Amino acid sequence: MYTTVSELWVTIRPGGVWCSVLWPAYHSQSIRMPKAPSVKKCRVHKEVSRVSMKAGIKGAKPASSAPAQGLVFNTDLGQHILKNPLIITSMVEKAGLKTTDTVLEVGPGTGNMTVKLLDRVKRVIACEVDSRMVAELHKRFLSTPLHSKLDIRIGDVLKADLPTFDVCVANLPYQISSPFVFKLLLHRPIFRCAILMFQQEFAERLIARPGDKLYCRLTVNTQLLAKVDHLMKVGKNNFRPPPKVESAVVRIEPKNPVPNINFSEWDGLLRIVFVRKNKTLSAAFKQSSVLQTLEKNYKTWCSLKERKIPDDFVLKDKVEEILIDGQFHKKRARQMDQDDFLALLHAFNKEGIHFV
Repeated sequence: MYTTVSELWVTIRPGGVWCSVLWPAYHSQSIRMPKAPSVKKCRVHKEVSRVSMKAGIKGAKPASSAPAQGLVFNTDLGQHILKNPLIITSMVEKAGLKTTDTVLEVGPGTGNMTVKLLDRVKRVIACEVDSRMVAELHKRFLSTPLHSKLDIRIGDVLKADLPTFDVCVANLPYQISSPFVFKLLLHRPIFRCAILMFQQEFAERLIARPGDKLYCRLTVNTQLLAKVDHLMKVGKNNFRPPPKVESAVVRIEPKNPVPNINFSEWDGLLRIVFVRKNKTLSAAFKQSSVLQTLEKNYKTWCSLKERKIPDDFVLKDKVEEILIDGQFHKKRARQMDQDDFLALLHAFNKEGIHFV
C-alpha cells in the first residue's frame, strides 16, 4: 500500500514501516522505521497458601516452608521426614530383609521408607499417631498393588501392645527413643534385628563403653539385652524440616537366648548406682532414701521366707559388709561393666536384699 504525503512515499508492510523520501525526482533513499517496543503481558498470580494452619496443631511450620504435597509437619510430634533416598535405601539394605518378613515401622510419615519396605517384604505394619499422615499413606498406596501388604495402625506405639514382627526399621520421633528401645527389647517373641534412626548423642550412649563420658544406665540396660552397632551418621539437612541436632543409625540385635535375670530388679540396682555415676558404690548406698527402700524390700523378703529379723540387725551395716566382701565399695558405676553389675546383684540377692 502506498500513500502520498507531499514528497513522502510510505510503504506499509508486515513487520515494519518503510518509507521512501524523494529528494530530487530522480533520487530516492529507503529508511527503516524502528518498531515501537512491545509491552509483554502476563498474569499476576496471587500468593496462595497451600494449607490452612489448623488451630490446635502446636509446633506446625508456616505454609511457606511446607513441602510440595502441602503438608505441615508437626515438630512437637518429632515429624522430621527423611528425604534422602540414598540413606533410606541404605537403611533398608542393612536390615537384611527377606520376602517372608513382617516389618514394623514406627512413624512412617509420608511413606518414603514404607514404599521401599513394601517392595521387599510380605507385610509392613506402620504405626502412626498423626491422622493426617495416615490419610497421606492411604492416598499414596490406595490405588497400587502394594496397598494389600500395608497394615496401618493409628495411635501411640508406647501405649499399645507391639505386634509380632521379624524386623523393625524406623526413623523414630526422637522424644520416644528411650522408652521405645526398652519396650522393643522386652518384646516377645524376639525379633531378628532393628535398624533405627536416633539423635546422634542418644546413639552414642547406646554404644558407649565403661569409662566413656556418655556411659550410663541406658547403655548397660541395652547392652545386657542386645548387641548394638553404629552404622552411619546422618546430617540434619537430610530431613524435612531439618532437626536441630545431628542423627545416626544403629543396628540392634537382641540376644538369644535372653539372659536369665529379673530385668526389673536389675534396672532397680542400676537406678541407684547411676544417680551419681562418679560416686563410689559405698557412697551411693549410704543415701537415706536408698536404705529405706532396701529395708522395706528386705522385710518383705524375710516375711515371705518366714525368717526372723534379728533385733540388732542394721541394714546399713549389712550393705557395707556386702560391698566390702565383694570388693565393690571403692568402685564407681561409670567404670563397671556388665559382669561387675551382675556380680553385685548376685551378692545382694544372696543375702536377701532385693531392688523391687
